[in-house]
Amino acid sequence: MINWTPEPIAFAIGPLAVHWYGVMYAIGLAATYLVVEREALRRGLDTTLLVNGFIVIAFAALVGGRAYHVIDQWAVYKDDLVAIVLPPYSGLGVYGGIATGFVAGILYVRWKRQPFLTWADAAAPGLLVMQAIARWGNFFNQELYGPPTTLPWGIAIQCANRTETWACPAGSDPAATLGQHFVPLFLYESISGLVGAIVLLLLARRARSLRPGDLALLFFVWYGTTRFLLEPLRSNNWTFDGLPTASIISALAVAGAIVLLAWRHRPGAAANDQGTPDRPGTPSPGAPPVAMPPLPEPAPEPLDPSG
Repeated sequence: MINWTPEPIAFAIGPLAVHWYGVMYAIGLAATYLVVEREALRRGLDTTLLVNGFIVIAFAALVGGRAYHVIDQWAVYKDDLVAIVLPPYSGLGVYGGIATGFVAGILYVRWKRQPFLTWADAAAPGLLVMQAIARWGNFFNQELYGPPTTLPWGIAIQCANRTETWACPAGSDPAATLGQHFVPLFLYESISGLVGAIVLLLLARRARSLRPGDLALLFFVWYGTTRFLLEPLRSNNWTFDGLPTASIISALAVAGAIVLLAWRHRPGAAANDQGTPDRPGTPSPGAPPVAMPPLPEPAPEPLDPSG
């Protein structure tokens, strides 16, 4: 088992402490940018818009992710509201970031008169790459873990970072682990993100029946399924009527994405669609070519009366 308990601070510059959580998110954002840029180039998109768009969407996702986390862990912040906006940040909620980032992306792309669904497909693998890398920030913070386990990859959690469900006995040393190990949920999400990104990238290159927006919908299916399966293993999380809120959102996201995929690929759908939502009038992938009306034949020249 893994007995090493990492320090959350990567390094310090004078009084400023740089946390591993922020470092991993910064690395994740950089990797995501590279993936999205490459996928955008493959699709012939205008990548000169990517830098500003990335900043706008990343900021919106940060705000939404932080808001979701604060609601999730309101018991921690209700008596210290300043901690909501001041570093060091201890968490971001993925679904909050997806929601606000998605809205910001729609507004930005529409403002720039770009095809949103095509951009969403380019971004989908990048989001899973972000998930694969950034989740390691949770490891350094000793968070996002499940119940006690005897699995060989179980991780030690210090008493200071235990949730109420698995708290150490009163009077225990905050730095002690008491020889206990826990399920590394962060690792499961990281592996799922990496595998999911590879799957989406392969589909983008090999699947012939994909339509604009399909990869984005598959992202929701992949991530939503992962989150739905892992969320019940967490403790002290946001619940609604006794059910984990993230599980409810995940189930709705997966079901909605599957229904949309089935509807978009129903028999005859490609033939009936005259264009994509991004580019009206453009035939959908797989649709038969539109027959052009025959050009009128030129009128015969009049005979010369002079002979």
